[in-house]
Amino acid sequence: MGALHLEMFLAARRDIEASQFHILGGLQHVRREFAHNRIYPPLSDLIELHRTLKSITDGSEGIRQELRRIREIDIANQRIVYEPLDLDGDALAAIADMIKWALPLIQAAIEEGQTIFNFVDENLMVKEVGILPSYVEEGYLLVPELKANVLHVVRYEVSIYTGADQQFRNLKTEMIDTIPLARLDFSPSQIKQELMQSHRELPNPATYYFDTDLDFPFNETMLPVAKRKFLRKLYS
Repeated sequence: MGALHLEMFLAARRDIEASQFHILGGLQHVRREFAHNRIYPPLSDLIELHRTLKSITDGSEGIRQELRRIREIDIANQRIVYEPLDLDGDALAAIADMIKWALPLIQAAIEEGQTIFNFVDENLMVKEVGILPSYVEEGYLLVPELKANVLHVVRYEVSIYTGADQQFRNLKTEMIDTIPLARLDFSPSQIKQELMQSHRELPNPATYYFDTDLDFPFNETMLPVAKRKFLRKLYS
């Protein structure tokens, strides 16, 4: 059984029991990931699904507005054209009831994932390496993967874009090197010096080292939490 998705809830208009079965299966899949301390992308997907489902249940007109399918992609005008689903009152009611039944279950799973996130966040310390330059929107993150006994060198760049009424920050990252932690001359300062020599476009790069005793999965947990913690530090 794969992850949760909106179609599982729409299926309630045809078969309520089958819809419940698939939703419970999707939640079971997410909890298996959490049991192995793998929280991304399941946690962020769950939060987004919960937000979508809440918006759908904001009144019957909200349901009709949200429950629509893509009719075509208008490449010339760079837009997506939607059409409403043909749903009668009974179908809308079945979908709404299914969503209301599932929301507490999804919220409980979100809280389980957030508990893991908070635990990693509390046990992952971020430290500045050397003297920081005035420009910190580009540089390096040094993030260990203890299970593999290596240090990942991640280049980052922060971009800021403005939405309708607020600013958003996007953190772009690229893995550029992996270094054995058992290397005799290993130290964050030494790694920074090597980066300055091999990537001269950043003569004094902003560099941050993450210190932890956790050996949780790297791509699914450690790196995503490190990125969020780094953004909080950068703009706190």
